[in-house]
Amino acid sequence: MKYIREVLNRQDIRIVLRTGQPGYAPEESVIKEYDINDYKTKTELTRRKLVTTVYAAIRSYQQISTVNQSRLGLEKIVSGSSSLLEFHSIAKYTQGALKQLGSLLEQDVNCLFCARGQGIIENADDLSFYIIAQQGFSSQLVNQKLETIEDKQISDQVKSCFTQKSHIYCDDSLYFYLARGGYRAVIYLTLAQSVSDIQKQLVEVFLTGIAIGYENVHLFQKLNNAAYKDVLTNLPNRLEFVRMLETFSKDGQDNAVAVLIDLKHFSDINDALGQDVGNQLLNAVSQRLQRLSCSCKIARVGADVFGVIGSDTCLSPTSLNAIFEQPFTAGEQNLPINACFGFCSKEHANSSGVKVLNQINIALNLAKKNSSTHFAYYNPEMEDETQWRLNMIRQLRNDFAENRLELWYQPQLSLSSGKVIGAEALLRWRTTDGNFISPAVFIPLAEYSGLIIEIGDWVVNQACSQIKTLEKNAFNDVTISVNVSIPQFRSGNFVEAVLHAIQKHAVLPSKLELEITESILMDEPQVVIDALVELKKVGISIALDDFGTGFSSMSYLQKLPLDRLKVDRAFITDIAQEGQSIIAETIINLGKKMNLKVIAEGIEELDQQARLVELGCDEVQGFYYAKPMPEEEFLKFLEQKRD
Repeated sequence: MKYIREVLNRQDIRIVLRTGQPGYAPEESVIKEYDINDYKTKTELTRRKLVTTVYAAIRSYQQISTVNQSRLGLEKIVSGSSSLLEFHSIAKYTQGALKQLGSLLEQDVNCLFCARGQGIIENADDLSFYIIAQQGFSSQLVNQKLETIEDKQISDQVKSCFTQKSHIYCDDSLYFYLARGGYRAVIYLTLAQSVSDIQKQLVEVFLTGIAIGYENVHLFQKLNNAAYKDVLTNLPNRLEFVRMLETFSKDGQDNAVAVLIDLKHFSDINDALGQDVGNQLLNAVSQRLQRLSCSCKIARVGADVFGVIGSDTCLSPTSLNAIFEQPFTAGEQNLPINACFGFCSKEHANSSGVKVLNQINIALNLAKKNSSTHFAYYNPEMEDETQWRLNMIRQLRNDFAENRLELWYQPQLSLSSGKVIGAEALLRWRTTDGNFISPAVFIPLAEYSGLIIEIGDWVVNQACSQIKTLEKNAFNDVTISVNVSIPQFRSGNFVEAVLHAIQKHAVLPSKLELEITESILMDEPQVVIDALVELKKVGISIALDDFGTGFSSMSYLQKLPLDRLKVDRAFITDIAQEGQSIIAETIINLGKKMNLKVIAEGIEELDQQARLVELGCDEVQGFYYAKPMPEEEFLKFLEQKRD
């Protein structure tokens, strides 16, 4: 008995003890310890009692075996269901379900997991049955139509099971119907041996869990698609592209490259032809990208930005430009469109996916600024430059808040009288260490960051304050000119800000002059013209700076409410030389025809002044007369000129 219980570990075997004589009964502890089923003396065991005792023991054994079998089966169900919870893709889940089913039946089975392919199999847009997973079988059947197995009986039975919505039990095969929350499937099995009733019952319990899991994995797939797929193009989205870049960075081939493709002027198509056409264009671009000759990974990263990862032999500027050589069909439209490309090679992609995306973005932004090639490859120096720009913007913002910006003034003189008639206010940035940073460096940074709007308001107020100081010192005929940038005009309240500054400092509007450049007119001419017309109405003077260096239309020149034209220093440098004054002369004559004052800047020599006098120029400024100077020096300069 000890051997049966402890060595064989068989707790289900029933044991009946028999003794020859009364009084030789075993100890109670023995009966209890070894799970003795019954105890009889020899005289008790008549034929009827013997048969009854044996029947009772056998029935008890059967009951215990059934319970054990059920328990083991349930343990397998629990274990199998738990392991299936680890699978989040339909393919892996269904494959795991078939494996667990074979384990539960305790035999090698050939089985198929069948369902309609729409929404599961890529590009399956019909209602055909597909094989989602398989266990056994000699050929590869996954993702193939059910008819691939060339056994009409199996195909018909699967469809019948699906239609009847019930299990079908055959001698050598089983068809199980699964349904949960609108997701339906059929599992087909061939049996090597018959299964018991209890196994059938266990399988049906297991299939209930399988059906629930099948619905859950579909829902998870939908959630995953919502998180990582672009709804419009069905491509991976930005989040998924970041994960793809993570893999590219860590495990990609040495010749791999990642690219961002930005469609140029896509917003114009959306605005002019409508969003539907824009969406059709995006799909057309997506489809053409997917036809690249190499096996590339493609994603839609932004509204009009696509990401591609592949070999550098396939993804080169030439091959990508070729994609955009022919127009794209969007509905009834054939739309030509160009693109910019930012590249990052595997060599430089040694960081996280987010970091690599940032690196490609840096290259793409540089490509957008490059009007000749439209592409750029990332290198670490680009990032250093970007970091420098951010640091400079941060420092500029801090120094502006701590009043370290200054206005310096360069006098402007009348050529006929030699008197100071005004001054151009020039912005200077003195850092905490006392050094100056060139306006050519920090003005573009201020415009890029948007800080130029705050700085511009400050400059106008400082200029008005300086005008008030000049009036107090009896310099009533000196005007102050300030430069205005396009972001100020775009701010929406530029006119109100200028008028508020004039009212706040109680100065005459005619004492303030606003200088604009031709480049401003090239961006948004009507916005600029409308604002200047309003300011001109109250008496503010308007000057056009750097005239002749840009590409503005003469028609806009007629619409601008101008008071002065400024001749750029580029036309002044060699003006005293024979044949080098034609452009300056043309600008001066144009100004006279339009009844505008003309001021030349950049005068550094007496010969230049003499030639300007001959040409009839009205006013001048330059190092020959005075360099830009701080407020205190400017006031002293004016005092000297008055004496």
